[in-house]
Amino acid sequence: MVRSPRVEALAVAALLVLAGCGGFVANGVDSSAEQPTATETAMPDASSPAAANGTLEVHFINVGQSVATVLVSPDNETMLIDSGDFTDDGEYVLQYLDRQGIDRIDHFVVSHNDADHIGGNAAVIRHYETEKNGVGAVYDPGIAASTQTYERYLDAVDAHDVTLYETREGDRIAFSGVETTVLGPPEPYLENRARNENSIVLRIEHGETSFLFTGDVEDDQEAYLVDTYGAALGSTVLKAGHHGSASSTDGPLLDAASPRTVVVSSAYDSQYGHPDNETLQRLSARSVPTYWTATHGDTVLTSNGTAVTVSTQRAAPTDPLSLRSGDPISPGTTEPVTQRATYLPRLSPRTDTPAATDTPAVTDGGTPTGSTSGDLIIDRVHVDAAGDDWDNLNDEYVVFRNAGAEPLDMRGWTVSDEADHTYTVPDGFTLDPDETVTLHTGSGTDTATDLYWGSERPIWNNGGDTVTVIDANNETVLERSY
Repeated sequence: MVRSPRVEALAVAALLVLAGCGGFVANGVDSSAEQPTATETAMPDASSPAAANGTLEVHFINVGQSVATVLVSPDNETMLIDSGDFTDDGEYVLQYLDRQGIDRIDHFVVSHNDADHIGGNAAVIRHYETEKNGVGAVYDPGIAASTQTYERYLDAVDAHDVTLYETREGDRIAFSGVETTVLGPPEPYLENRARNENSIVLRIEHGETSFLFTGDVEDDQEAYLVDTYGAALGSTVLKAGHHGSASSTDGPLLDAASPRTVVVSSAYDSQYGHPDNETLQRLSARSVPTYWTATHGDTVLTSNGTAVTVSTQRAAPTDPLSLRSGDPISPGTTEPVTQRATYLPRLSPRTDTPAATDTPAVTDGGTPTGSTSGDLIIDRVHVDAAGDDWDNLNDEYVVFRNAGAEPLDMRGWTVSDEADHTYTVPDGFTLDPDETVTLHTGSGTDTATDLYWGSERPIWNNGGDTVTVIDANNETVLERSY
């Protein structure tokens, strides 16, 4: 990562020019140390996540047809990724940051220099350098834009002497309390230095959970990421690329990242049609719950290292094909957020090798097949039913998935909470490979995709609980806390 001074070009565009390695210390890290290569920065094996302490918060701010995301690490460091559109000069972002009591931006990441991502850069830098406790450093992919918005951003960097890094794949951002990996843009730049295709891409890990931020990358950089990192892109949460456009968040990236949930940031009445129906179809085909800032409002994701809880200002559909049936919520709305759902990472629920169950799975033809109970995973836990939990018990549920290659015969298996409320899976129930079943707390008619506990009261504690599944041989299949 290279410190880049502003250089005035004789042409219309202002340019960020490579200035050579600095050898200074920023945020307590000696940046003169040799930067690791892309190979060295490959993500660790998902089967052995780092231990997590504290809580990581990720706030997707509702800024209309633009993007602004603020992160607060377990060590209380802050990172701002983008600052919204040029038309509001950072107003919504600054209002939100003030409401959150954030008095310093330790890391300001500019995904790319389009005006809908850097619109508030100058205002944020000016505000934090003159009225708050400053901006630690700015991280920029190094491709200029010929706009007044970009000029004002660089003017603010110069006026307040803020450290500016040109940031590329393999660089490190020392975001205290979590593991941050820069996956893009690569060297050399892609597609003749197109700004979208050379967005900064970050993957941030906290314990077993992870977040993938893709800026406005489109097909070229998505293909590069998939080819270079493959399954190591796996993330609990994916920020949809390019506001959910058809040219981003394509099938290969979704398959590699395999997110539990996706967040889209765009306007309700986007002139570009974001999110595009093609993107929503891809998400729907993979059963990925999707949050849209235009209908959910400010969306806050909280990770304790083992699960990610999503809170939004409004309850709105998360089925990708139903997103537009939600009511719009205006940027700047100050309603508080309410917890909506909890998502567990796509990791084996057991750290040891799962033991095979003695109860064989049975195919439709009646032929016994081998089965591994450890193949059952939790896709998501929806603990906060719409309205009064007691009156809407079937909107409290747990979604299980068979992540294995063989059917799971789940007859006689039990599901329980920390208070030992217990549900028993009915005889004859089999979960096919890569299929899901939703266990609702209330009553209804069991099907291949929906089971009903039959409880007359809520089961799952909104403030945290443990889901335990035990098979017919009294072996613990999974035990996951949220």
